[in-house]
Amino acid sequence: MLLIVGLVAFGVLTGIASAVLGVGGGIFMVPFLVLVVGLSQHAAQATSLLVVLPTAAVGSWSLYRRGIGDPPIALRMGVVGMAGSIAGTALALSLPAHVLRIGFALLMVVVGVRLLRDALRAQPGPGLTRDHAVRDRETSTSR
Repeated sequence: MLLIVGLVAFGVLTGIASAVLGVGGGIFMVPFLVLVVGLSQHAAQATSLLVVLPTAAVGSWSLYRRGIGDPPIALRMGVVGMAGSIAGTALALSLPAHVLRIGFALLMVVVGVRLLRDALRAQPGPGLTRDHAVRDRETSTSR
């Protein structure tokens, strides 16, 4: 019962953090499932992927209702992503768990360093408002 409560609490926190940070929950979920729950790397990655569809759909719809996001671009990227996921799945299943874990860790380090570097270089400015989102969308569709 304690495991169920922990998983539910972690799921809620992952959903919040993913929506706030604009990232897939896998960056939180995979390490949690491997290090805390004790799943294998393959099982953790598969479980994380199963969670993506409903959480991404709800988050995306919430943002879209507020005028943020570009569905045509997202759909095009999604179709290409589906093709890539077939190849990625075959590759992941052919690799040992420790290689997947190293790759995942390296990805997180590289992305983290890059984001931190860019954030430290950025000039402070206003947060994203609905006006910014609409202006960004209009700019991207006029290109």
